[in-house]
Amino acid sequence: MDHYLVLHPHAKVNLGLFITGKLPNGYHTLETLLYPIPSLHDELRIQASLSKNSSLSIQGIEIDGDLNDNLCMKAYRALKEEVGDLPPVDIHLTKHIPAGAGLGGGSSDAAFTLKGLNTFFELGLSEETLAKIATPLGADVPFFIYGKPMLATGIGTELTEIPLNFNGEIRLYTQPIHSSTVAAYKSLDYTMFDHSRKLLPVLQQDMSSWKEDLVNDLEVPVFEAYPSLQKVKEDLYAEGAVYAAMSGSGSCMFGIFQH
Repeated sequence: MDHYLVLHPHAKVNLGLFITGKLPNGYHTLETLLYPIPSLHDELRIQASLSKNSSLSIQGIEIDGDLNDNLCMKAYRALKEEVGDLPPVDIHLTKHIPAGAGLGGGSSDAAFTLKGLNTFFELGLSEETLAKIATPLGADVPFFIYGKPMLATGIGTELTEIPLNFNGEIRLYTQPIHSSTVAAYKSLDYTMFDHSRKLLPVLQQDMSSWKEDLVNDLEVPVFEAYPSLQKVKEDLYAEGAVYAAMSGSGSCMFGIFQH
């Protein structure tokens, strides 16, 4: 076993987000394409601990909250519960992916903690098993176990791999705005959307049609709360983006530029 392991949990963007309904428990059902962005990533270092308890230290972008409630620590505890016993580790996280941006940074950190511990301790767990452990940690966490373009349906936890290759460069535009996922869904009037829409046929259309058809329904409440984000989207199209949108519940905006 190596003395330490370094991993690079990466960001994601959502290509389209269709709200398809609302369940009695208050959760919304949706369809979205989760697309990995390897160029923007955190750094995660796992090493054996000399103390009796696992620890987490964070540098880079500041993250609020108790470190014990951080998703990396929750991932460690979830894996320990699954395998029965796990020696203590020290986890060092350097944050580059901003929080509240719709880029999945926390979910990615959790998934890569699971993957890293699996490698570090040579547990031999499959991706499917890791994804099952990841599911209670958050809707996006299983996606980051696989790290491939995935169609997410249901409440976002049902994943289907979708090979998606397009000729273009994704440019991210992060904002100094922490957009709350909970607030976005709370402000959402789900009845205003056509629940019969299907995302996959839209993704399979020529990219020139995405501007009109590949919408993110969460832009409605989020742009209302933060009108500056709508302006960023308009600027991206003015700069020549073939497609521009908000990722997830924001606040990151992105554009796809073709060469």
